[in-house]
Amino acid sequence: MKAIVYTEYGQPDVLQLTDVPKPAPREDEVLIRIRAASVNPLDWHYMRGTPYLVRLGGGLRRPSITRLGVDVAGRVEAVGGKVTQFQPGDDVFGWCKGAFAEYVCTSQDAVAPKPGRTTFEQAAAVPVAAFTALQGLRDTGRLQAGQKVLINGAAGGVGTFAVQIARWLGADVTGVSSTRNLDLVRSIGAHHVTDYTEVNFTQERERYNLVFDLAGNHSLTDLRRALAADGTLVLVGGPDNGRWLGPLMDPLKAVALSPFVIQKLRPFLAHLRKDDLIVLRDLLEAGTVTPVVDRTYPLRDVPDAIRYLEEGHARGKVVIAMEHRDET
Repeated sequence: MKAIVYTEYGQPDVLQLTDVPKPAPREDEVLIRIRAASVNPLDWHYMRGTPYLVRLGGGLRRPSITRLGVDVAGRVEAVGGKVTQFQPGDDVFGWCKGAFAEYVCTSQDAVAPKPGRTTFEQAAAVPVAAFTALQGLRDTGRLQAGQKVLINGAAGGVGTFAVQIARWLGADVTGVSSTRNLDLVRSIGAHHVTDYTEVNFTQERERYNLVFDLAGNHSLTDLRRALAADGTLVLVGGPDNGRWLGPLMDPLKAVALSPFVIQKLRPFLAHLRKDDLIVLRDLLEAGTVTPVVDRTYPLRDVPDAIRYLEEGHARGKVVIAMEHRDET
């Protein structure tokens, strides 16, 4: 089978499409014929090996895990002997290791039935980005109905899910984006939109119960100014602060500052959980959340997909669509 493999850190050119053995499922695994996968910032951080902290678990000098891709959607082709939740022919979505490939094996607890109203490309756009939005708003931000939330970076991969999930939670939603994305952010449920090329929301008089920062383009001091006195700041994004800590610098500063301020400053990293995947499946099935897919690329063009995502202008998710011509 074909898969994207890399054996050294660097630019997207280190990614190569090559032949690798087709995997066989273990006792508790399903073999998925992949129909679509999606690209996340996590992929390019591992590809580049920066910030250097990512190398602690992925190889100091060379990558020890040579396959990229987490989000997956496809059709179950075979199951292990202890699998009870799925059977061959089932359409599923979820997460795995090495999704940029034609086939992958993953635990039965890492996937759920694909909602019938979503395409494979839409379903593949969900896991990491939507987990981040759901857990960041509901669990870390503790967003409640009637509260005011500002989502900085509302038109991106996580942001487009965050706007819809915040609306589902009953919040009053303000989305911050560039001029060209204002209509998109409105269309997915934002009550108010702010054009960051015209208005600096940290300088305005409005105060929010929750600021969900995905863009990392303001200092902690500025972001705190946009919060209510007892408000919460959830930091997902961060500016590039060099090769050692990169976007982790501001979250570390937030941890250090938290004991000394009333406002809650909470760095956040999503966790892959089956129960939340089921929540997201139900939201998709109900039409409450609709994934926004900006562009799709074939498997051979994963390097171009990552280049585009790194530019920082994607509207929603960037998806890899497999070319299985013998399957409808």
